[in-house]
Amino acid sequence: MTIAASLSQRATDSPTHPAVTFLDQTLTYDELNQKANQLALGFTQLGIQKGHRVILMVRPSLEFTFITFALFKIGAVCVLIDPGIGFWHLKKCIAHVQPDFFIGIPKSFLLRGLFPKSFRTLKRSICVGPKWFFHFPTIISLMKNKPKTEGPVILSAAKDPAAIIFTTGSTGPPKGVVYEQGMFEAQLEILKKHFKVSEKDIDMPTFPLFALFSVAFGTHCILPNMDPTRPAHVNPKMICENILNHKVTMMFGSPALWNRVTRYCLKFGIQLPSLQKILIAGAPVSENLLRRFDKILSPTAHVYTPYGATEALPVSLIERKERHAGFGIEIGKPAFNTNVQILRITDQPLKKFTTADLMHTGSVGEIMVSGAHVTKTYFEDPINTALAKTIDTEGHLWHRMGDVGYFDAHENLWYCGRKKHRVQTPSKTYFTIPVENIFNQHADVFRSALVGVGHTPIIIIEPKDKSILKESPRLLRLKEELQILARSSNLTQDISELLFYADFPVDIRHNAKINREKLALWARKKLGNTL
Repeated sequence: MTIAASLSQRATDSPTHPAVTFLDQTLTYDELNQKANQLALGFTQLGIQKGHRVILMVRPSLEFTFITFALFKIGAVCVLIDPGIGFWHLKKCIAHVQPDFFIGIPKSFLLRGLFPKSFRTLKRSICVGPKWFFHFPTIISLMKNKPKTEGPVILSAAKDPAAIIFTTGSTGPPKGVVYEQGMFEAQLEILKKHFKVSEKDIDMPTFPLFALFSVAFGTHCILPNMDPTRPAHVNPKMICENILNHKVTMMFGSPALWNRVTRYCLKFGIQLPSLQKILIAGAPVSENLLRRFDKILSPTAHVYTPYGATEALPVSLIERKERHAGFGIEIGKPAFNTNVQILRITDQPLKKFTTADLMHTGSVGEIMVSGAHVTKTYFEDPINTALAKTIDTEGHLWHRMGDVGYFDAHENLWYCGRKKHRVQTPSKTYFTIPVENIFNQHADVFRSALVGVGHTPIIIIEPKDKSILKESPRLLRLKEELQILARSSNLTQDISELLFYADFPVDIRHNAKINREKLALWARKKLGNTL
């Protein structure tokens, strides 16, 4: 069943069940379906057809939800580009995807004036909210006087494109990941299997697209009033009030968001007893963060740290109490109906692989994944598609994650960092996560980052207390303690260069992935000719 069909089914089975709440407004499943039907007809009359690419730039809201379902109902391809990637990347992504239609809030229409060439393929634009001085149709005008009943059913096959979701560009230029209808269906099946989602759940996703999954599951979805591109700056009081007032049982958030919320809870003695299922993803999750939940959640609650990427989510899953310390971060067993292998490390395209290219248990290599939910291509990008995709001897497609890791003797998957972030010296290869784990043990370290300048490994420290950077005696003492810590491990005993940085640059979607490329450039300038 497609995501669009799941809304129609929910509206039939549970018409009065609350579907989506934003601020003080709630839509039932019947009301949400009616609005999506009205808008689907309005879109069709405007000329949007199956296969048309439609850029959507709308804040999390009730409108975002029924606009997206309306597009899915008519078979249009929803294009999601994170505006936080910056104007230069945004301009390139829009031009590359060659959009047929544009739907956005008034502020987003300024992009048309700034980048007219990027929008040259547009047939029409639609405004969400007051249209200011723009002469474009609005969502309200398209829905006006339209019947609320189900419109003509647009049949979508499993292989039909459903969405193009751009990566954030945190580890390279943003790429348009093509999602087929069947891939979303496979994701729903995996998530429902692992997390036992039911209509009784009250879900609060902090990533807008996941609200569609909430509706497909039949839950009551609470949309927080936050900027999803800045989770590290979220208002923790607002998040906690939403959880407590709505008795939220299930919630997704990035490590940066949960870091802020858990610290707030501990500071003010707040407990969140209704929460039973928490998903944290987007970047490696520290043990420090996971331990904080002990004083916040009920003993029956589960905190999961699923591993994956825009191209394949989830790949593996693990509950916090199942994690063990070791070389890297334990990320669990492969998800339902998901195959994972460890490929020998290479930076070159690999059209086809054999068993000779696979690593043995305990050996680090590139993680790759295959399954019905794994995407097959980047939109009109054969070079990056060739770098990221490969096939086995039976013709099955695999996605190369660009991450390195290994399987242990118990068939648990471990994550060791990004392949491109490994630091190679004449004598050994350093992987970021195992090295950083050594330094992150120190009580005064918020996080650390391994970078390479030439063939020299350098560790950069972001302290918890930023004021230490202005106090030479304290900073010198911390540096000496970290150097002792480094010498205590065979893994880090040869790393002698250690620098401090006040606030690490991070990705724009989850505010948690460290931008090691920027840190490496900074370190090169900082050290100059001393290396």
